[in-house]
Amino acid sequence: MRSSHVVLDQVDIAFDDPRAVASAGLLLPATLAERLGIERATDQLVDLGDRPGAARPGRKLLTLVHALAAGGDCIDDVELLRAGSTASVLGHRVMAASTVGTWLRSFTFGHVRQLDKVTGEILGRAWAAGAGPGDGPLTVDIDSTICEVHGYHKQAACYGYTHRLGYHPLLATRAEDGEVLHARLRKGSANTGRGILRFCDELVARLRRAGAGRRPPGRRLRRRLALVRDAARAARALRRFG
Repeated sequence: MRSSHVVLDQVDIAFDDPRAVASAGLLLPATLAERLGIERATDQLVDLGDRPGAARPGRKLLTLVHALAAGGDCIDDVELLRAGSTASVLGHRVMAASTVGTWLRSFTFGHVRQLDKVTGEILGRAWAAGAGPGDGPLTVDIDSTICEVHGYHKQAACYGYTHRLGYHPLLATRAEDGEVLHARLRKGSANTGRGILRFCDELVARLRRAGAGRRPPGRRLRRRLALVRDAARAARALRRFG
């Protein structure tokens, strides 16, 4: 009698049905991205000049965003979107991992600031479409977090007070639903309060542009913007807006 035991490292798994759609749930964020015009806004606001990978930044950004939404955690995981007919529900051409990698490696800090403009513009469009705080108060939580990474060749990744290798970004989120309103990447060893004053300046300006605190025509101003500090790390910053 032959053994039914299977040697696992000798098993090949093939995904070869061209009609199947992996991660079909991506249709929802893809539809939202299309309605908000993320690809076009990125093409207009992100300009890498003559650096490698400069063309069609909108497609590359959406490829990364959808790969993250599908559970990817590295550049090579964008290949998830090229399985079967997955690309057909995304509304844009899926770019290869090598192309996306070339594009990201061409970024300078100034180009990252261009992406800041993109996210601010998209925030304003989303709020104008009905996702904003309306006439009610807007409460924002400001905090830092640790994003752990692996490997010793990631730029600015280092050990901080948690003794974990990674980055130490600042985040501002909407208290009511956790919506990320602003973010700033920092190296892993950055002090908790480093850059918090400028971060709050940028945050308030972004929220004002998106519509927070703006008086609707013919109505009294009722919106209120409150920044909630984490412990004492943002106390000095918040006094500036008091």
